[in-house]
Amino acid sequence: MRILVTGAAGFVGSHVVDLAVAEGHEVVGLDALLPQAHAGELPAWSRAHPPVLGDVRDAALLDELLSGVDAVCHQAAMVGHGLDPSDAPAYASHNDYGTAVLLAAMHRAGVTRLVLASSMVVYGEGTYRCGAHGTVRPGPRRPADLAAGRYEPTCPTCHRPLTPGLVPEDAPLEPRSTYAASKLAQEHLAAAWARQTGGGVWALRYHNVYGPRMPRDTPYAGVASVFRSELAAGRPPRVLEDGRQRRDFVHVTDVARANLLALAAPAPDGLEPLNVCSGEPHTVGELATALAEAVGGPAPVVVGGGRAADVRHVVADPRKAAERLGYTARIGFAGGVAAFAHDPLREPAALRGAGPPPAAPAEPVVSAEPSALPA
Repeated sequence: MRILVTGAAGFVGSHVVDLAVAEGHEVVGLDALLPQAHAGELPAWSRAHPPVLGDVRDAALLDELLSGVDAVCHQAAMVGHGLDPSDAPAYASHNDYGTAVLLAAMHRAGVTRLVLASSMVVYGEGTYRCGAHGTVRPGPRRPADLAAGRYEPTCPTCHRPLTPGLVPEDAPLEPRSTYAASKLAQEHLAAAWARQTGGGVWALRYHNVYGPRMPRDTPYAGVASVFRSELAAGRPPRVLEDGRQRRDFVHVTDVARANLLALAAPAPDGLEPLNVCSGEPHTVGELATALAEAVGGPAPVVVGGGRAADVRHVVADPRKAAERLGYTARIGFAGGVAAFAHDPLREPAALRGAGPPPAAPAEPVVSAEPSALPA
């Protein structure tokens, strides 16, 4: 199979490329190599299969690259929580306009198979159950409650504590950040394209991805990378809230394998979302502790506080991906985190003083998506 991989030199994208080539596929890679994610140069691990340097918003370039392509694996995205509302145009441009340009080019080229990197952030809060009212949707957490250390969502009817559960793909969607809104818009655009063209889309909703090649020392990276950076500097990892926020931390090699399974599977009718997760929930505090112990560093410090856009618990239901793709994670939390404590990370350009490559637009972090910043 001939596959176009966008974000091919990024965190997830580079692992997808490596695995696709190892399985005998022909890969056409595309990456903007923007400095906040790539240190202004092609990472060493991508030099065996170098991508074309270019922007997914370049329609003419896409027309060239899509010639003879059988399927597209779309990993390019501006990632992270959204540092400031002024980032919104960049998210909409890279994630949503870029996806629209790609979909239009696929239509012109007659390519009807797409694997889209989506994210668990489209859910907002996870699934909760009230003992008196059944499955309920908690309201947004109030800044006053976060400041007072009241972190657990409560039932909107009786205000009793809720029990978190597994999030299925048909859970309500409620993006709570600019990044999350842009990822849901990508799904909607891809679903509309599929209906109009008869194409098929697997929308892989990544949970908290970690592993080698994560960006380091950048506010756009996932929390595992942030903790690594703090420990490398001799500082204890700083954990927001009380550290008991539950997440599903999934290793990047498992995420890459899910992409290859989706590329090989029969295309769905329209767009079908799938959780890509480990099926092994842990707290953010457990992640910080495991990393600190693995490197012999200082114990984590729970600093309280929180951010209104953060959610408390998001733990994935893994069953649908297992049924539809035969995907189950192979890397467990203990072994994966112990290895990640020493894995090579991606150094951002700001640390080296490197400038952006001439062909790349000067906007932040278009690359393969690592994960949204959790609480």
